[in-house]
Amino acid sequence: MAETIPSPPSTPTGGAVDTVQGVAIADPYRWLEDQNSPETRAWIRSQIEYTSSVLDKLPGRDAIRQRLERLARVEYSSLPAQGGNRFFFLRRTPEENQARLFMAEGADGTPVLLVDPNPMNKDHTTAVSLMDVSRDGRMIAYGLRQGGEDETTMTFLDTDTRTELTDRFPRGRYFSVRITPDRKRVYYSTFSTTAGPRIRVHTFGTDPSGDAEIFGEGYGKDYIIGADLSDSGRYLIYDVNKGAGGKTEIFAQDVAAHGPVVPVAKGIDAEFHAELAGDRLYLHTNWKAPNWHVYTVDLEHPEPERWTEILPETKAVMSGFSAVGGTLAASYLDNVRSRVEIYTPGGKPLRTIALPGIGTAEAPRGRWGSPEGFYSFSSFLAPPAIYRYDMKAGKQALWFRAKAGLDPAVYETRQLWYASQDGTKVPMFVVAKKGLKLDGSHPTLMFAYGGFNISLTPAYSPLAAAFVEKGGVYAQPNLRGGGEFGEKWHEAGMLDRKQHVFDDFYAAGETLIKLGYTSRQHLAAEGRSNGGLLMGAAMTQRPDLFRAIVCGFPLLDMVRYDRFKVARWWVPEYGSADDPQQFRTLYAYSPYHHVKKGGKYPAILFVSGDFDTRVDPLHARKMTALMQASTGSGLPVLLHYDTAAGHSGGLPVSREIDLMTDEISFLDWQLGVKP
Repeated sequence: MAETIPSPPSTPTGGAVDTVQGVAIADPYRWLEDQNSPETRAWIRSQIEYTSSVLDKLPGRDAIRQRLERLARVEYSSLPAQGGNRFFFLRRTPEENQARLFMAEGADGTPVLLVDPNPMNKDHTTAVSLMDVSRDGRMIAYGLRQGGEDETTMTFLDTDTRTELTDRFPRGRYFSVRITPDRKRVYYSTFSTTAGPRIRVHTFGTDPSGDAEIFGEGYGKDYIIGADLSDSGRYLIYDVNKGAGGKTEIFAQDVAAHGPVVPVAKGIDAEFHAELAGDRLYLHTNWKAPNWHVYTVDLEHPEPERWTEILPETKAVMSGFSAVGGTLAASYLDNVRSRVEIYTPGGKPLRTIALPGIGTAEAPRGRWGSPEGFYSFSSFLAPPAIYRYDMKAGKQALWFRAKAGLDPAVYETRQLWYASQDGTKVPMFVVAKKGLKLDGSHPTLMFAYGGFNISLTPAYSPLAAAFVEKGGVYAQPNLRGGGEFGEKWHEAGMLDRKQHVFDDFYAAGETLIKLGYTSRQHLAAEGRSNGGLLMGAAMTQRPDLFRAIVCGFPLLDMVRYDRFKVARWWVPEYGSADDPQQFRTLYAYSPYHHVKKGGKYPAILFVSGDFDTRVDPLHARKMTALMQASTGSGLPVLLHYDTAAGHSGGLPVSREIDLMTDEISFLDWQLGVKP
């Protein structure tokens, strides 16, 4: 069918040339960086029409959509947040496009609707989020966002009267919101690309434009700052992050006594996650422990030499930590398999939570003064289930389960280990029907990320479920750059070691072929965001390995990436072309700068949208134009561009199904799957 597809729209080139660190670099599609210019808008419309003209004609799309309707339209619930005896959570029925915000008196109480975003606009692109709950549950903060953008509008609700407060906050990035116990004030974190991050305090009943800035002066747009408030309202904890996944500094302030800001962890090259338990502080950190450990801190004497290690480092990575129900909970990744342990406040082991099987679980969340904690459990083929856990007694009960997924008796999840190019052993999950014949004939989809200390663990995906249901193979390698094996694993895939991530991915594909799962003609790959960068590297470095690639919300121009949106946050992970050595590393793999005219590239589906306020969609636009003009394989280069889509979800389920229908149609077509 590749011979019959129409030619893509012609894209004019420009003459932009930059000299970076003494190297002249052409950028023929620089004009596509301007998202709102008439020329770019016309180009976007032509690409949307072109992609539709190709994909809409593919056979079997109705059956694909019906299967996805069944697998994607499942019940959903967030973990409940407790205030007093009230529990607040988001929940969506299979028929709804967006989750609604509910309140219940008691964890098993009847849900009462508080906010329904579904009627707020006709295309259902408004989503609601729960931002904070007061200690007594009589006030909440919630956010509304459009099309998956990171910015929200923030509203406060009196839950006794179900009425909104008159305080109106502008659309923006709010990283943390903490209502004081007396419900008279709120501390909140904001970020702007001009001023950077700031912590402000607002007194209810006043104009937010006059809110005092209490922390953040001097920190530029390279930083992210959050805040947390102790249950008593006495201590405010500030966490200052140098970008995403960079080092962290922690400060404390006795706001009840109008005390000064006191450093807790400052000038230490490590990550810290602060967790409050009453008026005591715990620090979950990789300082002196690449697999993470926990210190306890007396906030009246917070100097590092007075810290006490409460949970030591182990061979398994401590992926999460919480203080809930008067106990400590820690989740571990043991060869990328979840385990959750409960400890006394002094760090003595109490018990291990019995998990339902191989899957993903984090430490239970809840209030320090309440015995109830909640955690979710998910696997590749089953949507998340939520369990209610009695932190004192160690008893648990199912609190929520979606009635969907695939029959686990028909499928199996295996974990394979393979050698990367430099000999490093890397694990990979492989999901397929039991008894699969290893004859190299099976359509196979690889999904990976490899960055920012983020661990890829088993998680439900309607697209993956649909893929294996019809006989395909779904593979998820745990590449260096992630957090699956601690900070050393992360560091092995960042900055000048980023090529390790790409090499790990190629070795995973070669392993699947060698073992007989698939062949090059049946192998596809998908990644998003940092994983989209991985896809860009795959298509330019190893176009021979893959038949098709889905490249979602990607970073692709790595020479200029940190000039746009919030990308300065990622300089600790990737580096910047402003640094001569880091420029050489970035330029050596930057996908946009390694496309060759006439190259035999795989079939490619780029995915992006106007509302991506995190990774600028200019990357997908420029790379689409360049690939369409350059590929010599005769295989399609398409752009799925949604003018209402953003980076971090938020789309209505119907639009998510639209995208997945396009993706599976594209993959089936290219991998030779008959409808």
